[in-house]
Amino acid sequence: MSKQPSGALLFVLTCAMGVGPLLNYGLSTVSPLVIEDLDISEGQFGLLATAIFASAAVCSMWLGKLSDRISNRAQLVLIFAGTAVALVIASLAHSYLVLVIAALLAGPAQAISNPTTNRIIISQVPAHKRPGWIGVKQSGVQGSQLFSGLFFPIVALWAGWQGATALAAVVAVGLLLYGLRKLPENPITTAVPAPSAATPPSRVAPPAADSASSSRSAATPKGSGTQTRFPLSVWLFAGYSLLAGLGMQATNVYLPLFTVRELGFSLVMGGVAAGVSGVVGVTSRVLWGRRMAKGVRASTLLILLGFGALTGAAAFFAAGALDLPALLWLGVILHGATVLGANVVVMAGVMRVVPAQRVGAASGIVSMGMYAGFAAGPLLMGLLLEATGSFHTGWLLVGAGYLLCSALGFALRAYGNRTGVVR
Repeated sequence: MSKQPSGALLFVLTCAMGVGPLLNYGLSTVSPLVIEDLDISEGQFGLLATAIFASAAVCSMWLGKLSDRISNRAQLVLIFAGTAVALVIASLAHSYLVLVIAALLAGPAQAISNPTTNRIIISQVPAHKRPGWIGVKQSGVQGSQLFSGLFFPIVALWAGWQGATALAAVVAVGLLLYGLRKLPENPITTAVPAPSAATPPSRVAPPAADSASSSRSAATPKGSGTQTRFPLSVWLFAGYSLLAGLGMQATNVYLPLFTVRELGFSLVMGGVAAGVSGVVGVTSRVLWGRRMAKGVRASTLLILLGFGALTGAAAFFAAGALDLPALLWLGVILHGATVLGANVVVMAGVMRVVPAQRVGAASGIVSMGMYAGFAAGPLLMGLLLEATGSFHTGWLLVGAGYLLCSALGFALRAYGNRTGVVR
C-alpha cells in the first residue's frame, strides 16, 4: 500500500509559495513610511517591486530547469534562506540603493517556488489530488499577503518598517527549519500510478479539451531534453500569466498607498484592505483548484476570471473617481476572487499538457511570463501616477490587461480543440 502525502508536506509547500513575496508585500503595506523615510517618489517605490520581479523573470527559465535536476531540500534552502537574506538586507537599508539590492536578491527565491512545489506535488501526490493540492499551495501567496497586511503595519508602529522586516526574516528561517524536517527524503513514485483497470478513467486524466495536446507531449521520448518543443498552450498560459501578473502586482503594490492617499485611510486600514484581498485570494485559490480537479476546462475558468478581474479594476477606478470607499471593498473582493486565483488554474493546466519529467521546465516558462508581468505592473502604475498625479490612468491600464486575459482564454479554448504540438 502506497504511503499518502501528509498534511505537513502540504503546509510546507504552502509556506514555500508564501515566503518569497514577504518582502514586496511587506514593503507595500508600509509604503507611506518607506517613501517618507527614504525620501523617494511613488515611481521609485514602484521600481522596488519591478526589481524583484525582473530578477525573478530573468532567473525563471534557468531555475525551472534546475528544479528538475537538484534535490528538493536544496530548493527549499534557496527559497527560504534566499528570502531571509533579502529581508535582512532590507532591514539594514538606510538608502534606496540598498533596498534595491535587497529587492534583486528576493527575485530568485520567488522564481523557483512554482517549479519546486510543482515537482514535489507531481512526485508525491496522486494525479486526481494534484489540482486540489495546487489550489492550496498556491494560496500560500495570498496567505503571505494576509500575513503581511496585518504583521508589517502593526509591528512598524513600534519597531519601524525596518524592524518589521527583520522579524519577518526570523519567520522565514523558522519555516525553513520546519520544512527541512517535514520534507520526505525520497519521492513516493507509487503516488503517480499508471492507468490500470483498477483506476477509474475519470481519475487518471482530466476530460478537459484544453489537454488535447497532452497525449502528444507525454509521448515525447525522455532523452530528447531541451530539443523537445512545448505545446502552444504552454505559451498561451505564459501570456495569460504575464497580463494577469501586470494587473495583479500593480494592484498589490499600490493598493495600500491608494487607500491612504485617495480615500483617506489610515496606514493600518490600508494594510487591512490588502489583508482582506489576501483572505479572499486564499479561498478563491482553493475553490478554483477544486473546480479544476472536477475536470472543468482551464480556458473556461480563465475567461471568467479575466472578466471578473476587469470588473474589479472598474470598481477601483470608480472608488477613486467618486470617492466611494464601498466600491474599494468591492474591488478588493473581486481582485482576491479572480486574478489572485488565476495562477492555480494556469499551473494545473500546465500539468495537463506536459509530461511529468518536464513540469519544472514548463513551469519556469509560465513563471517567466508571470514575473515579467509582475515587474511591468508596478513600474507602469508608478510612472502613470507620477505623470498624471492620480491613479485613474493606472486602473485603466490594469483593466485593459484583464480584457486581453479573457481574449487569451478564448484563444486557449480554441486551441484546446486541436491536436498536435505547436510552437
